[in-house]
Amino acid sequence: MDTPAELGDFLRTRRARLQPEDVGLVAYGKSRRVPGLRREELAQLAGVSVAYYTRLEQGQSGNASDGVLDALARALRLTPDEHAHLRNLARPGRAGRRPAARPQSAGAGVRQLVAAMGTPALVLDLRYDVLAWNPLGHALLAGHADADAPGRPEERPNTQRMLFLDDHARELYPRWEEEAGRAVSSLRLAAGAHPEDRRLAELIGELSMRSEEFAALWARHPVRACTSGTKVFHHPLVGTMALEFEMMRLPDTGGQGLLAFSAEPGSPSEAALRLLAAAVSETGAPRPHGGPYAGEDIPERIIG
Repeated sequence: MDTPAELGDFLRTRRARLQPEDVGLVAYGKSRRVPGLRREELAQLAGVSVAYYTRLEQGQSGNASDGVLDALARALRLTPDEHAHLRNLARPGRAGRRPAARPQSAGAGVRQLVAAMGTPALVLDLRYDVLAWNPLGHALLAGHADADAPGRPEERPNTQRMLFLDDHARELYPRWEEEAGRAVSSLRLAAGAHPEDRRLAELIGELSMRSEEFAALWARHPVRACTSGTKVFHHPLVGTMALEFEMMRLPDTGGQGLLAFSAEPGSPSEAALRLLAAAVSETGAPRPHGGPYAGEDIPERIIG
């Protein structure tokens, strides 16, 4: 990861989204050569010299103090996630991260917990590789994939790769653009926090080369920790449902997270999720290589 270049891109995109009047400055004249704030204007707001800010934007200053970074964050009106991302990019050597020497695995206790959960659940590493999922999580997100793939590091599904490169994702997510924005925002945070992770950089490079949509979103430098919210699915077996999700980071695991879904009690989505659970219980996981959910394998009393 070229962290100095990433820092410059991030600062420029955040300058571009602010107008002088947004931050209490007077804009003289109607013609401005750059969108948003000029370097001089941002430096004035942050209380630093133009020369110093220019070096920072060009990646030539690796010793920015907390005070300077905090002042820039206030001037640029950064969110807490963006503020943390700025610090990671400005001082990558202090993050103390190291690339994983070998593929990770979910701990036995976490796998047992996921297996016991009555809602869709999966364990992801910092690159969003699936380390484990329960049958309902597999059926919800990737029933067309091999259910045992998370146990084979070289074949593990990756939720971000599936979203951009798997045609089934276009059908599964009716709000695909919203999901794509979440995915890129999350990867941006991960890349800033783990700049030396070669496999993460390779994933981002692959997606940039193979998906024009990913490349366009990546260039905007969105940053947001998408740890909770609502995802809308149009599932090939049970139809449309809106599920709440929670991503819970697991301590002392190198960035692993537990992602779980639930439906509002008494809602049509809960009924659809129960129908999916019944289908999984009756038939087991959908056949891994038979396309997305072989309809003939679902008992008639389940599909109505």
